[in-house]
Amino acid sequence: MKYNKLVRDKIPKYIKNKSGKPVTHIAGDAEYWERLKEKLLEEATEFNKEESIEELADILEVIDAISDYKKFNKREIENAKSKKAEEKGKFEKRIILDES
Repeated sequence: MKYNKLVRDKIPKYIKNKSGKPVTHIAGDAEYWERLKEKLLEEATEFNKEESIEELADILEVIDAISDYKKFNKREIENAKSKKAEEKGKFEKRIILDES
């Protein structure tokens, strides 16, 4: 079966343990960045289909990988999140904008 997608680090070993023969390569920077963005969309789509804590955890794992790759400081991310919440609010009030 062909996949051509970014997978977690232990997946090739898991496939071998199931008597499979994984064919892999290590992505360079440009490919890795593109695959991370693809993976984020993939995981968000999976969460949309199956609203589980496991699928949400997968999204967070990809976000962590993106943060590491882009060398984003976790504290700076939290600060940006807080600033945006302060300026524009959160999503707590469930407001739907119908027109503007």
